[in-house]
Amino acid sequence: MAEDKTILADSVHSTSVPSNERYPPCLVQYSGDELGRRFLLDQPELIAGRTPPALILINHVTVSKQHARFRVRGDSIAVEDLGATNGTFVNDKKIGSTPVLIKDGDVVRLGKVLFKYFAKGNLENAFHDKIISMATIDAGTQVYNKKYVMQALDSEFTISRNYNRKLSVIFYDLDFFKKVNDTYGHNAGDYILKEAAKVAKNTLRRSDILGRVGGEEFLVVLPDTDSNTAVDLAERIRKAVSSFPFEVNKKKVQQTISLGVSQLSANMKSSLELLESADKKLYESKNSGRNKVTF
Repeated sequence: MAEDKTILADSVHSTSVPSNERYPPCLVQYSGDELGRRFLLDQPELIAGRTPPALILINHVTVSKQHARFRVRGDSIAVEDLGATNGTFVNDKKIGSTPVLIKDGDVVRLGKVLFKYFAKGNLENAFHDKIISMATIDAGTQVYNKKYVMQALDSEFTISRNYNRKLSVIFYDLDFFKKVNDTYGHNAGDYILKEAAKVAKNTLRRSDILGRVGGEEFLVVLPDTDSNTAVDLAERIRKAVSSFPFEVNKKKVQQTISLGVSQLSANMKSSLELLESADKKLYESKNSGRNKVTF
């Protein structure tokens, strides 16, 4: 957790990116240690700041505890300053307590932290931006990398604890993947890894966060999700991957996955405990036949 004291910041500038279809409006962080992190603007009102009740939690000393408020009214989104020490800026113009509408591509600065606003339908382009891609996307699978998904897990854990919200995770890996590489070669293994990740990503909901955390290991963070829904999603991923027509050297190859599901419980003191719980369930799946979901 950052110190309580807010320090004064120098002014900073940023760059820009492009656009596409299918996602809700969001802010994508363009500076700091959590470069590339996204915040969905999917509620009527969201406060950005360094401590709860902020839902847009930004762990940076130039950001005030309650820094700014975003108001969502249909496709219109406005931001207002909440008396922050270092101010709130839209396209480098300081704003006050009067709400200011933001439009697709606008750069919002809170203290010294930069965000780019993506209107409804445009998040996909963030993945094509070189800087964001290098910081957040795993090159081999085109899903989030380990650093990003673990930061997302920490953030969602904090929000769940402070707001008494449900949080679940799915931890899974590809069955007998070493055998795939040994039998068909590493190029075929890379293809199966990438396609399997794509299948899983297309099965999940827009708010779910899928990332690669190891060679063939993946973590899905499911905000505001109970265990029943998480198990259902895990089963859908399992079926989608096992039925996908992977093709290697003009031969059909079946690839299966084993999954473990865990929901945040009252006795868990950290996000790592939640992850470890799902990891144990994953190994139960592997040790009891594979190609299955264990909760």
